[in-house]
Amino acid sequence: MTTATRSSLGWLPGFAVLSAVWGSSFALIKVAIEAGVAPPWVAFARCALGALTLLAICALTRSPLPRDRVTWGHAAVVAVLANTVPFVLLAYGEQHVDSVLAGLINATTPLMTLLFVPLLVPTEHITRRRVAGLLIGFTGVLCVLGIWRGLSGGTVAGTLACLGSTAGYGATFAYMQRFFAGRGGSAAALSAAQLVCASAQLAVVAPTLAGLPAWPGAPAAVALLALGALGTGLAYVLNLGVVRAAGPTVASTVTYVIPVWSTAIGAVLLGEPVGWNTVVGGVLVIAGVLVTRAPGRRTAAQAVSRDPRDTAS
Repeated sequence: MTTATRSSLGWLPGFAVLSAVWGSSFALIKVAIEAGVAPPWVAFARCALGALTLLAICALTRSPLPRDRVTWGHAAVVAVLANTVPFVLLAYGEQHVDSVLAGLINATTPLMTLLFVPLLVPTEHITRRRVAGLLIGFTGVLCVLGIWRGLSGGTVAGTLACLGSTAGYGATFAYMQRFFAGRGGSAAALSAAQLVCASAQLAVVAPTLAGLPAWPGAPAAVALLALGALGTGLAYVLNLGVVRAAGPTVASTVTYVIPVWSTAIGAVLLGEPVGWNTVVGGVLVIAGVLVTRAPGRRTAAQAVSRDPRDTAS
């Protein structure tokens, strides 16, 4: 293999680690939930530990945090959309569904993004191709659930909570593209500001909704530490490295690999069942995402006006 080829594939190790870290998050959440940690405290722990990790990285790299109020205001909004609400919903959802299902539902995030981008980014429009992708992805979710067997109330509630979390992520991509991603400061500094805001929000929300926390035991504490420091902190840095080395289009395909990891980890380590409908449904979800991302015809005006930072649609 030539030096040039090795250089062009230098992003692969970071990509693989990133997909594994994010794919393992669902199992880590399940461990904490089964140990009795309330969903709001799961969300607070991952945000607070992630914020501390990113603040340490900013200190080591001498990346200053934002100083203007406008940036912090947008960081607070992004925190609500990307962390405070989705993290609580996802943890609540995993009280009722297994981590395999939660990981597969997470793959609908790009489809959710398509619903919000046209509302916040005027240059983006819903096309028939994208509608087809949404329908294919929705069919995949129904297949994963085994809708023909009927659903219990807990499964419905858990699934809706997981879908609600992905809706928050979808709104986040659209909002960040328009208001936050282009602001001054490093990615680590902006992400640290976001998680600091989320931690402050959840410091109020968690005791209000769930009372004071109790020691959950060593396994759950380790799971929360890994979830926060790695899955919510270091993952931001890994993602930035892949974006810089391989470009945003390649980096965004990590969404397709995460369900593979979440399914494998849930089945092997937690003993969660994986039926044929789980596999087929997962394939349909990913197919729906691929359909929406397939290259389509664009006008010259769209080509000029499109924001090159957009990786969500």
